[in-house]
Amino acid sequence: MESPGSPTSSVSTEHTLPVIAPRAGDGAAVEPWVTHIGAESKSTRSTFRELWRAREIVLTLAWRDIKVRYKQTFIGIVWAVLQPFLTMVVFTIIFGKFANFPSQGLPYQVFVYSGLVPWTFFASALSMSAMSVVSNRSLVGKVYFPRLALPLAGVLVPAVDFVFAFGVFFGIVAWFGVAVQPTAPLALVFLFTLAVTAFGTGCTLATLNVRYRDVPYAIPFLIQTWLYLSPVIYATASLPEKWQWVFSLNPATFSITGFRWALTGTPAPSAQELGLGLTTLVVLLVSGLLVYRRFEARFADTI
Repeated sequence: MESPGSPTSSVSTEHTLPVIAPRAGDGAAVEPWVTHIGAESKSTRSTFRELWRAREIVLTLAWRDIKVRYKQTFIGIVWAVLQPFLTMVVFTIIFGKFANFPSQGLPYQVFVYSGLVPWTFFASALSMSAMSVVSNRSLVGKVYFPRLALPLAGVLVPAVDFVFAFGVFFGIVAWFGVAVQPTAPLALVFLFTLAVTAFGTGCTLATLNVRYRDVPYAIPFLIQTWLYLSPVIYATASLPEKWQWVFSLNPATFSITGFRWALTGTPAPSAQELGLGLTTLVVLLVSGLLVYRRFEARFADTI
């Protein structure tokens, strides 16, 4: 019997009862006990049930990628802090001093860093999940396991970087005398919505990457463009009102705005941002799962 954490595939077993044997002399043979073994249906429920059974595989893949990421590095985990911190310095000089972007009553350093921390997590999660299948081509071609474990593990890996970068945030707010709000635990809710967005989009990109090898060249461009369409260096409320609904379609808009609100008390996401952003998030997640599940059976042959 398969244990909950077993790496073997989950199967649906259908038993066909044997036909009652006729009396001797009728010349008919007894029907054997027949067992049909096949993959579970591709419904959403079975998909997440299969992932839950393979949770140990997901954690093992994530831990392997974490160790590989920092193996033989010079300063190791410090890169997780340097990337958002140095980006904050550059953005503060360009957009805070020269362009004088509004910062909703916060020091611009606090404003931009509170957006960079969740954004850096999102960008890394999206990139790693999009490359997850191709980077594990040898594993995909040799053994069966739930293929969705690959992009899911890619989303989990940047969580380690987030913890260290988030710790620096408390030092920055203490330096500038900004109080952390009692709603701070809600920041994890908005971080989770970013993770779901990265997972759904990453599933689609991972599927395309198996078939089209020029996708890796498009991913950095997509991430950089997505950055400037998200409220990291500016607040959505400072945009012209006629364009705010367009930016609200971006699920990162309400996620980053909500993350900043939970920590520093800036204005919360509007009903428009929540409604449109959540709708887009659901579309990205569902479409990503459908595309991935539709083509995952061909991964081993195509990759």
